Amino acid sequence: MKIAHIALWTQDLERQACFWVEFFGGDINEKYCSKTNHGFESYFVTINNAIAIELMTKPGLTQVTADNNGTGWVHLAISLGSQQAVDAMASRAEAQGILVSKPRTTGDGYYEAVISDPDGNLIEIVE
Repeated sequence: MKIAHIALWTQDLERQACFWVEFFGGDINEKYCSKTNHGFESYFVTINNAIAIELMTKPGLTQVTADNNGTGWVHLAISLGSQQAVDAMASRAEAQGILVSKPRTTGDGYYEAVISDPDGNLIEIVE
């Protein structure tokens, strides 16, 4: 088994799409606009032909809580392959004001940094 894709609600579909292209080199498909579910739009972003994320929007979505202390998925972890890649992406994120946690080795052995997407969802970038 493998995960086919994950899905992410967003209030700003275009901004999310740009984020995933800019930070992770994602490829975006043509926007889907539902003819039966009024206001529903989505993109699929594919990273390295291995990770697929469906970015979705519709009217009436609410913002994620700032403390990220609710039930449900907490973060997405993406392996970049090396400590140098983590450091480089963390530097880019810091320059753009979206670095949440600087690179470090965690208690469970991961070398990681944490960044935030445009909606405040957390993404761990790991070696």
